[in-house]
Amino acid sequence: MKHLLIAFLAVVASAHADVTIGKPAPDFTLAACNGNTVSLEAQKGKVVVLEWINHGCPFVAKHYDSGNMQKLQKEATDKGVVWLSICSSAPGKPGHMSAAAAAKSCADNGAAATAYLLDEEGTVGKLYGAKRTPEMYVIDANGVLVYHGAIDDKSSTNSKDIDGAKNYVMAAANEVLTGNPVTIPTTSAYGCGIKYKD
Repeated sequence: MKHLLIAFLAVVASAHADVTIGKPAPDFTLAACNGNTVSLEAQKGKVVVLEWINHGCPFVAKHYDSGNMQKLQKEATDKGVVWLSICSSAPGKPGHMSAAAAAKSCADNGAAATAYLLDEEGTVGKLYGAKRTPEMYVIDANGVLVYHGAIDDKSSTNSKDIDGAKNYVMAAANEVLTGNPVTIPTTSAYGCGIKYKD
């Protein structure tokens, strides 16, 4: 019985990668809302932004209702960055949408992300230790994690706070794109708790 418990714990431990600044970001494959399949491994050679999303969260709504997130997505993708929005809300939990509903939402709000990915089991969210929406990660062209944390330094739901806020994500992406080290590699993510599967 003891051996079985040890084996079980080993399997659980192996499912949680070491997500650390300066180390390779763990690979994953998820279905996109348009029916395609997207893997992180396939993005090697490009800078990647991961954005944990839940449109029912007022902190996320702050950035989408104002058009700020779409503007950031377009700015990043125009520079060749791959922007992946990931929803880890489980079916029946706040923020969860079917693939069709997610595709419609992206079209309606003018999202400019490369893909909207469905993580209904929460596997990738837990793999990355994501706890909030929005919670952001930047991965360099070599597949190394270079930023993890908040989108900016204004932890409020008020869209008026976007003006004058320091955007950590674009700062990190721009530094990587110009071959410079990331000045601020970690911050504390703010937002709503991710509604994982029970």
